[in-house]
Amino acid sequence: MNPQETIETTVADQLKPADQFPVFSVGDTLSVHVRIIEGEKERIQVYQGVLIAQRGRGINRTITVRRIVANEGVERIFPLHSPRIAKIEVVRRGDARRAKLYYLRRRVGKSRRLRDQRRGLKHVRGQVQPATSDLAAAEAGDADDAAPGQSDIL
Repeated sequence: MNPQETIETTVADQLKPADQFPVFSVGDTLSVHVRIIEGEKERIQVYQGVLIAQRGRGINRTITVRRIVANEGVERIFPLHSPRIAKIEVVRRGDARRAKLYYLRRRVGKSRRLRDQRRGLKHVRGQVQPATSDLAAAEAGDADDAAPGQSDIL
């Protein structure tokens, strides 16, 4: 067993459980609530931006979040299992086709925005329709609310 594995096994009980973090992926807009300690005072600061990279695993897992402040890009790297991270929220799901979004650093203006991710929807002949599992759930749930032949497609 190498030293890294030894350290990880000894601090495994101190790691935050996996269910404490929401499911997020690269391209999502996150709100990271960070504990800031100034002297004897402690406060929570919210850092909201686009998740552009994830790396590592276990105790070494980090995320890189990028935001724009005063027309200047600012990136912060957060260790996920740090006690300074109070909570992480997913604000918006983004559609990314890369594992690392470093190309956003070169973009300016509206071109730095990412498309919204539409989960559970599929395209059929140019029309957006719910996926089959979502369709069955919709029929079983609120079938009496909608008029016959109408659906709640966005």
